[in-house]
Amino acid sequence: MGEELSPEQMLELTNDLRGLEKQLRAAMEMSKDGAKPVDLDEPIGRVSRMDAIQQQSMIASNRAASRARLGRVGEALAAIERGEYGACARCEEPIAFRRLKAKPESRLCVACQGASERAR
Repeated sequence: MGEELSPEQMLELTNDLRGLEKQLRAAMEMSKDGAKPVDLDEPIGRVSRMDAIQQQSMIASNRAASRARLGRVGEALAAIERGEYGACARCEEPIAFRRLKAKPESRLCVACQGASERAR
């Protein structure tokens, strides 16, 4: 398990979360037009239309993943405000700084995340 986060680490992770939030919002904004449904009446070839539909589907999937991650980032920022950030949601042990540095919106420590994935 990890150790309690130092004030410096907490500040660094807070900045990481805010930066990630901005990055995700910018990506969502940039992909907004590509997620619109493909116009089936547009006079393009069948293969081009299939490519356009596939592109639209991939963009929509990426936007859904970004929207979900943005929600987790918001939850992490709220946890910081409540003074609850950095504790595993399952075992309540501190989450290692290295894990939070790699994925600052993490709610579970490595051990609990592994157990959760094996249970699926």
